[in-house]
Amino acid sequence: MKATLLTVGDELLIGQVVDTNSAWIGQALYDIGIQVARIESLPDRHLEIRAGLERASEHSDLVLMTGGLGPTKDDITKQVLCDFMKCGMVFSDSTYNRIQRLFAKRNIKLTDAHRDQCMMPEKAHLLINQMGTAPGMWFEYEDTIFVSMPGVPHEMKYLMTHEVLPRLTASSTQVLVKRTVRTVGIPESSLAELVEPILDQHQVGIAYLPSRGQVRIRLYKNGLLREQIQNEVDTAVVAVVAAIGEPFYGYDDDTLEYAVGQLLKEKGLQLATAESCTGGYLSHQITSVAGSSSYFKGGVIAYANEVKSEHLGVAPDLIASHGAVSTQVTEAMVEGLLASIPADLGIAISGIAGPGGGTEEKPVGTVCITVGALGDTHSEQILIGKNRLLNIQYAATYALNMLRKFLLEH
Repeated sequence: MKATLLTVGDELLIGQVVDTNSAWIGQALYDIGIQVARIESLPDRHLEIRAGLERASEHSDLVLMTGGLGPTKDDITKQVLCDFMKCGMVFSDSTYNRIQRLFAKRNIKLTDAHRDQCMMPEKAHLLINQMGTAPGMWFEYEDTIFVSMPGVPHEMKYLMTHEVLPRLTASSTQVLVKRTVRTVGIPESSLAELVEPILDQHQVGIAYLPSRGQVRIRLYKNGLLREQIQNEVDTAVVAVVAAIGEPFYGYDDDTLEYAVGQLLKEKGLQLATAESCTGGYLSHQITSVAGSSSYFKGGVIAYANEVKSEHLGVAPDLIASHGAVSTQVTEAMVEGLLASIPADLGIAISGIAGPGGGTEEKPVGTVCITVGALGDTHSEQILIGKNRLLNIQYAATYALNMLRKFLLEH
């Protein structure tokens, strides 16, 4: 089954709103073995939306639409669907009664616009939306399934999860099995050299998904017999993980911060952080994991040099002679951190995030990181790039991976 995604709304085309719906829907359809053939954004104009429906029906068995179902005049998706499918509108008492009950609880007065919102295409099977006032609509028209949903992301996700995906799964004969292998600290090209000779022996598909210091490898296969396909994918995954070695850290939804947290818990160790250029981003990553309080003690954001000296005990002479961005300073930051916070391990980061502040010797993107315990640390100086936010994110990822490798080696 091939699908087309249509997103409706002028706000998408002028950049006022970012289309996150298509990415979410595409992933959800992929998970049940449905291929997205194309994605198209359409303005709030009748003829444009109708033309989009006509193009989609020519190429796809399934058309999923989001947007244009609200109570205001620019919400015209239902009228276009009626025009396209040559049907009229009928008043939905069930929708009106549900809106009445919802608004009564919130002491909101219904308007004529809300009553108009309850006019539905007569060919639509309504999908109950527990997250908002506009129901979803399911149509089967000329051998194509059309589904129309609100553009509000949490409403769309509810309808997809509770109404649309179960119906599509029940009608599908294809099975998709996939597994994601997560790696860090190795380039995509180097992974390909390791992995692709192995996959020549396995009839599975592969996709590389890189992001700031990490690469996800998705292995997948479609077919009719789930058990057979599952065995083939599992066999390929075992071979791939063995070939990758140390850069491998987890599967599927595992994050690097989760994997590091599991290592800390297994070893019964406590962690603290001292951050300069990352400004607390590393600590945020660590504490985004549920249960991180069992191994994360806290941290110091020593952005200014005087804070490094006064709160972490870094000697001003050391900063003057080597510079705040130096491994000598990050090593002293770890020493002072572990003297003030009762933790077993520390991470210290200092760098030039940019866009200004760089020198010929230490350009923008220079970052120094130290990880380890009192008397046993490992330090590195790296050069990232010129984008401030990416430098901060990459530095945190690199620091987490340094800690992961430190834990594996000790």
